[in-house]
Amino acid sequence: MLLLGCIKEVSDYELAISLPNGLSGFVPVTQISDAYSKLLTKQVAQGELLEELNSLPDIYSPGTLVRCIVTSIEKGDDGRRSVKLSIDPKKVNKGLNSTALAAGMLLSGSVSSLEDHGYLIDIGVTGTHAFLPHQKAKNYIKAAKKGPDLKIGQNLNCLIVEVKNEGRVVCLSIDRSEVAASTATERQNWTLSNLLPGLVVKARVQKVAPLGMKLTFLSYFTGIVDFMHMDPEKSMSYSPDQVVKACVLSVHPTSRAVRLTLRPPFLHPGGAPRQLPSQRMGVVLEEATVKAFYKQFGAVFELDDGTLAFARSKHLSKTRKSFKLGAFKEGCKHKCRIIDYSLMDEMCVVSLKHQVIEARFLQYQDIHTGDVVQGKVLSLKPIGMQVKVADGIRGLVPSLHLSDVILKQPEKKYNVGDEVKCRVLECNPGGKKLILTLKKSLVQSKLPVLSNYEDAKPGLITHGFVVCAREFGCIVKFYNDVKGLVPKNELGSEPVSCPDKVFYEGQVLKVMVLKCEPQQERLLLSFRLSSKPGPGDKWKYAPKEKQDVKYQIGEIVDVKILKKKDNGLEVSILEDEDNVVAWIPILHLSDFVATSKLLWHCLQEGDVLPRVMYLSDKGEHIILSRKSAVISAVQEEQVVRSFSEIQPGMLLTGYVRNVMPFGVFVEFPFGVTGLAPKVSMSDKFVTDTKDHFVVGQTVIAKVMSIDEEKQRVLLNLKVSECSSGDPAAESFALLNQYFKELKENRDLLRRGEPSICELVPGKRVHLVVQDVREDGSALFSGSSVTGLTVTATCYHLGDKNISPGEKRKALVLHVDALTSEVYVSLREELLKQRP
Repeated sequence: MLLLGCIKEVSDYELAISLPNGLSGFVPVTQISDAYSKLLTKQVAQGELLEELNSLPDIYSPGTLVRCIVTSIEKGDDGRRSVKLSIDPKKVNKGLNSTALAAGMLLSGSVSSLEDHGYLIDIGVTGTHAFLPHQKAKNYIKAAKKGPDLKIGQNLNCLIVEVKNEGRVVCLSIDRSEVAASTATERQNWTLSNLLPGLVVKARVQKVAPLGMKLTFLSYFTGIVDFMHMDPEKSMSYSPDQVVKACVLSVHPTSRAVRLTLRPPFLHPGGAPRQLPSQRMGVVLEEATVKAFYKQFGAVFELDDGTLAFARSKHLSKTRKSFKLGAFKEGCKHKCRIIDYSLMDEMCVVSLKHQVIEARFLQYQDIHTGDVVQGKVLSLKPIGMQVKVADGIRGLVPSLHLSDVILKQPEKKYNVGDEVKCRVLECNPGGKKLILTLKKSLVQSKLPVLSNYEDAKPGLITHGFVVCAREFGCIVKFYNDVKGLVPKNELGSEPVSCPDKVFYEGQVLKVMVLKCEPQQERLLLSFRLSSKPGPGDKWKYAPKEKQDVKYQIGEIVDVKILKKKDNGLEVSILEDEDNVVAWIPILHLSDFVATSKLLWHCLQEGDVLPRVMYLSDKGEHIILSRKSAVISAVQEEQVVRSFSEIQPGMLLTGYVRNVMPFGVFVEFPFGVTGLAPKVSMSDKFVTDTKDHFVVGQTVIAKVMSIDEEKQRVLLNLKVSECSSGDPAAESFALLNQYFKELKENRDLLRRGEPSICELVPGKRVHLVVQDVREDGSALFSGSSVTGLTVTATCYHLGDKNISPGEKRKALVLHVDALTSEVYVSLREELLKQRP
């Protein structure tokens, strides 16, 4: 079937064509012309770009009319039909032969080659050589603004000026004024077998009907004009025997039906239909007025700007059963959304469906880099997963992005039809390219989306994924193909000698921007997020140089709390005439992380903390520590003061400085640091390092090896490897220290919250049942627990059936002073053990 179409979109691999009656089709890059296909084959064979081969966007522009022939109709994975077309003159003009060619004929041609005096044009007629002189192409080239010459593969509307040697040689013109003035006549001997779309003819109205008209043209041809192709200005005024100008839209080969249009832009060959302003696409209109309803076809509406729009039957209601004919009488108003624009019908296509009106995405232009989208799995292929985001919008999740780790068998995790939550890595609406990621750490990230080099300001912290780990460092990628280098010295707090063994392709990590040169698209990054303090990390101390610091690491001092801050205590050192100000980070208040938080909660400004150790004076402030194990290690000289003192096999007491996916960095007094790789962190198998250690935790580490050249220390944190003597005695000593600190905290807490301090584990209390939850646990109240949340789990209610309002005896199991929560038991065997 031959059709007149209008180019809607151009990509490197195909032309999207708008066809009459709201249809659309695609011309693959291999269906342009013989000469263009030969150049493509040559380029593929040679493996390098050919100068004479131009890309489709260089040759074609949206809005250009082209003659097409349907080559196939294919059914896609989602059940939709796709119309494949060709604009190759050999296929479009297959009904023509050299003897049928006549001066004044208008037909399609394609540039074959550039010669000295003009161009050889392929018009698809065997045995005919078509030539286009430079003079006849000059005005067209100037107006097209596509360069100084026509390009091989360029499709042209050609007018035959002269026929020589019985059709073996023809001379052509593509001059716009000559082409626009051409009209098909009886003298050109057109027949139904070679009649071409795009021909403009004089026609006579034979019959007028509600859905269109019947016309006669070129003496003995008959054709149909449907309701969408009448001139909107004259649609109600046509009458039999009226003479009109018409353009052939399509010719069906078997039924031999010819369809025509009376719309003004098509009545001059080479014309261009009106385009829809881009801002109108996707607009929701509160009121669109019904102009006409056509059973089995749809309805025509008048929009707010006076233009007409068409809605197909399936877009008039949610289901066929919910359709109400009475709602589509002329003058009725409906809410609708513009979902497409048919260039060939010069009409918006609208939908009244609620799910379409409310849809987040209608076209690729609606999607932005960094958006989180829901999709449905369409297929799984070696290159990745194809996902349907919305009707007509598909994305690809590359195999690298199917999970946080590389999946060897993705089909075991995902099935066709599964709903998936993705994040947009890259969106190119022009090329209909949508790249997505399923990596949870990227999808759930709350950090800024880095999608262009201009936004990469020094100090910015964001998530990126490793694409390459080599001797020089790591290449990290972000959104929209933005990428940067993490040099070797910025891979961690400690030197990493073999980055390819520590980092893997696809690994998601937090990175900080150090430097960016947008013009050169160069980005320098760091995995050391604390290498430059943010505005929240600066403490308002007197600068170090202004303080006459006279303390040595390991010296014990008493301090007074000046100010409580979220991340620690600002203190002054007592018995110092200069009132030296120092800082105790919250995690240095105790060896136990939970106790540190509780002690911070209990302390007040003005309190005195005895026996605090001078730890360091890095940066602008003095840091003190109250960690008992660290203080003991320094006092007992079980420390190393420099890298040169470290020996393999040593047991050292330190604290966790940083937890990375590949291991844990441990810092020791006097500033020496080491790395415990993932394999040496625990006696258990480590999946996620964060499940085993937290920053600030006190640890005993065993030195495994040292690299003097790179000043690197490798550590072992396995409990089985880090015992110095009797494991039982060490464990009891730790527990003893823990309970001692808990008692100190309780004494401090007694000042502000005396009631919670009276509740010690093992104490019997009288309570009243407040509520029984769905999970079987119960809430209690009582005079002794005012202001506290008292809970007993289902197990600790024993066999008793309790109801709100009852009084019960209970035994205190645990008290959480930080959250003011108390856990109790009503079990008889526990209550009997207490007097």
